[in-house]
Amino acid sequence: MTRTRRALAGIALGVLLTGATGCGIRATTVPVDVGAAPSRVSCDTPEQAGGQSGVQGFRATVALVCGSQLVNVERVIPVPEKRPVRDPLVLAAQALLEALAKEPSAAERDAGFTTGVPEGLQVVPVRAGDPAGTVRLSRKPEDLPPVALSQLVCTLADSDAVSAGPGPVVLGGPDADPPRAWECGEAVRSRPESVATLGDVVRPSTTPKASPTP
Repeated sequence: MTRTRRALAGIALGVLLTGATGCGIRATTVPVDVGAAPSRVSCDTPEQAGGQSGVQGFRATVALVCGSQLVNVERVIPVPEKRPVRDPLVLAAQALLEALAKEPSAAERDAGFTTGVPEGLQVVPVRAGDPAGTVRLSRKPEDLPPVALSQLVCTLADSDAVSAGPGPVVLGGPDADPPRAWECGEAVRSRPESVATLGDVVRPSTTPKASPTP
């Protein structure tokens, strides 16, 4: 296991074992002009009390859509239960995916938040040779609606439990195709429909190099 993989697994495992005692939600205040209509959305939600004491989870931000842009909303993400896969990275990625697919609360909807991530999307085990930190989905990333893909990429990029640090997010589908790199920048946050792959990620070769000819 590489140093990056050990550190990633340690971070994810640590957050999975932390009992979250609340589920307050905080969003960045970003007034957004939605066009010619006279109304404006605040893209801000109040602190919300609630939650169940002892619920296991970790604090993270999820990228929701507000005013045709992506805005981070802070949440305590519950850990998925009764999953056959015990890989901490897979569990953390699945938890974030479920949080994205969940319908925003009434307060969030009133503030203008929506989500385009479809329900039922799953994180599946990686394949042999995939780079460390790869997240594979039950659907090909490029088959998802662009806005939903942008939400997923930006959420995973901001997660300490999934991302090994600054840089692109590596996503793959359920088939044997190589995973691809995706990046969340300001252009993607301001125009989520513009998300585009940086290209295939080359798997490290396991074929031994031939000895040079004398």
